[in-house]
Amino acid sequence: MYVQELEPVAGSLGVSALVAALPLVIVLVLLGGVRLKAHLAGLTGLLAAVLVARLAYGMPLGQTLSSAAQGAVFGLFPILWIVVNALWVYRMTVRTRHFDILRRSFGRLSDDPRIQALVIAFCFGALLEALAGFGAPVAISAVMLVALGFEPVRAAVVALVANTAPVAFGAMGTPVVTLAQVTGLPLDSVASVVGRQTPLLALVVPLVLVWLVDGRRGLRETWVPALACGVAFAVAQFAASNYVSAQLADIGAALAGAGALVAVPHARVPAAESVRASVLTGARSEELDQEDPPREILRAYAPYALIVVIFSLAQIPALKDWLAQTTQTYDWPFLNVAGPDGDPVSGNVFTWPIVSTGGTLVLLAGVCTAAVIGVHARVAVKEWLATVHELRFAILTVTSVLALAYVMNLSGQAATIGHFVAAAGAGLAFLSPVLGWFGVAVTGSDTSANALFGALQVTAARESGLSPDLLAAANSSGGVLGKMISPCAAVGLAGREGDLLRQVLPWSLGLLLVMCLIVVGQSTPVLGWMLP
Repeated sequence: MYVQELEPVAGSLGVSALVAALPLVIVLVLLGGVRLKAHLAGLTGLLAAVLVARLAYGMPLGQTLSSAAQGAVFGLFPILWIVVNALWVYRMTVRTRHFDILRRSFGRLSDDPRIQALVIAFCFGALLEALAGFGAPVAISAVMLVALGFEPVRAAVVALVANTAPVAFGAMGTPVVTLAQVTGLPLDSVASVVGRQTPLLALVVPLVLVWLVDGRRGLRETWVPALACGVAFAVAQFAASNYVSAQLADIGAALAGAGALVAVPHARVPAAESVRASVLTGARSEELDQEDPPREILRAYAPYALIVVIFSLAQIPALKDWLAQTTQTYDWPFLNVAGPDGDPVSGNVFTWPIVSTGGTLVLLAGVCTAAVIGVHARVAVKEWLATVHELRFAILTVTSVLALAYVMNLSGQAATIGHFVAAAGAGLAFLSPVLGWFGVAVTGSDTSANALFGALQVTAARESGLSPDLLAAANSSGGVLGKMISPCAAVGLAGREGDLLRQVLPWSLGLLLVMCLIVVGQSTPVLGWMLP
């Protein structure tokens, strides 16, 4: 048995923490400073974590490699199993052009560019985040806004800011699933707390979007539909994450937000020509005027309806219990680790939710989608394989980052850093969202930031007397605000990233401060009543 040590280097917690942090520092420097490709940075960080585990912590090489293998396997299943199948559903709608029909359907909801920003960037972007995630919603939403006549930089800024509230539950809940796994906390409890933080952002973001599109006039004239959209989104995201399923949080929120925009009469009033002239400085695509048969519009919405139905059925108690019985638990080979207190750690076993995992449910929805929108079985398989090929570097990145996280967690590196950081005491509540924000700003992924920092947040929380669920959730909730400044180049704006950064950074930092204050409040009696 390998027993973790907290102070393996010179008997000093501070020195040991500095050594333990080397893999994280290397990854962040390679990504943020050197601008190395993410999968190469992840593999380099993994190598550093293995060396620190072996040379500084004395973890046997066999157990070190076994822990890395377990992390990589978890990265493949269930994390990437969800992502691949979700993106496969999206690719099939693109191939059959039902995605274009859906886009035109949204474009007809209103002629007001401020409402269009809410429908496409906020609501539909959230729906895309729920399915695809990993940067796709920003790029797709921005392109759609440009087609409506938005100037490219403005379209990209709107899409980036809009892609905040849904990120924690993106890709069918992948970030919170990862967070629960690496921290050992129950998924329901982590998702529940995140679902009591990010909905508060959803109340504000629609108002920020109409301000970005049309300044004070936009806020003055469209605050009612913007607020209605935000409230509906927030309520649905809270309800789904707390009482239904974390995987359905963004889908339900997106549909509720769009429904609120349709229901509010003011949202359907065409904008004055002066508004359109001042806001839409680009050329509107004539394709948006094409009429679509009602039957095809229904088929365009069908994939999302199928996902909602299948996931909802999976929550029926009898069916949920049956799905839970299909979960298999295995003793992970060549791994026998105990914590500093001598108790075995949870990483010694591997849980495989064969059928009940979100990826399998999405796969089932994808099969039904293929039948509904008319995709031949051979073509569907070809699209699935093409999806894997498209995600090949993302797959390598996620598996390497999860392998790195598992090596750090099981060798004791994360525990050392957590104990050292715990010296911040009550200040941890303020710093936790900042750590998540920094992780996403550099890696571009809330999933990766949760994998890297989730365990040390929990360790620090326990040592400082704060709620582990709260700080773990704060890592993810703060991370969503780093998404808007993570490296990206949307709608052909390569080379103009500086313009984007200057416009979105103040909003990112301002909303981060709000989230930090929320978490601080939730760690005290002031807002402690909000927690489950």
